[in-house]
Amino acid sequence: MTTEIFQEHRGLLVGVAYRILGSAADAEDVVQEAWLRWSGVDHETVADPKGYLIRVTSRLAIDRLRWAQSRRESYVGPWLPEPIGTTPDVAERAELADSVELALLVVMETLSPLERAVFVLREAFDLPFSEIAEVIGRSEAATRQLAKRAREHVQDRRPRFGADRARRREITERFINASAGGDLEALMALLSDDVTLVGDGGGKARAPLRVLAGREKVGRFLTAVATADDIAKFMASIGVDDYADLTFEVTSVNGGPAVVMSAAGRVVTVISLVVADGRIDTIYLIANPEKMGHLRPAA
Repeated sequence: MTTEIFQEHRGLLVGVAYRILGSAADAEDVVQEAWLRWSGVDHETVADPKGYLIRVTSRLAIDRLRWAQSRRESYVGPWLPEPIGTTPDVAERAELADSVELALLVVMETLSPLERAVFVLREAFDLPFSEIAEVIGRSEAATRQLAKRAREHVQDRRPRFGADRARRREITERFINASAGGDLEALMALLSDDVTLVGDGGGKARAPLRVLAGREKVGRFLTAVATADDIAKFMASIGVDDYADLTFEVTSVNGGPAVVMSAAGRVVTVISLVVADGRIDTIYLIANPEKMGHLRPAA
């Protein structure tokens, strides 16, 4: 029963840890540690296994986030969350999909570890403040204040999606067709005037080391990297010599449509777009090969 109870809640625990951490690999490590804690506890003393497991996982995730944030200070270039594939049923359930959107996770990176944990447990999983207070070791009043501050911070900075998922998918498909085809005019028509591009190569793949801003700069960068020469240089940077099978697919990543580029049997790049007022407002380009382990290439 010990194993069965844990497995029953494992998906929930991974979801909690991933939202707090923004890293699928770290979330798996945290859940594994939670399993070790669970397997060593006297289960007759645990009246609410689900609540116990959420508390343990959340506390471990908070500690892990503190450690991870200190490491990110020396990260090469911008840091973006690790993308995860989401099945169609999750992508269609807004209350689940919205809480793992890359744009939201990016904003949550600016919260303190405690604020982020409180925000996740309250906004994504609707835990009572009394339970969240027990998780973080604060009074209920202090927890409510943390939640209020975190919610206001996120609301002030979270991008306002100006299109539904079907419209975003259409724009994503037009974006990749224009980019891959080197059609600068078609691409520029999709970009807002103050569009930004955030690239994450982590020093392990060719990607911009600074945020690119402005339609002209972003458009020319995207058409330039689509040339055969630049593709070859990018592939060489991640150790791929043969990329004759290079493919582009629009699929569901973190609850929304994204471009997934695959070659040599693995995912090599993910591009996620924030669309507002019918145009692309932000482009997240993730190329760090260490962040592709939870994505599968197109069949």
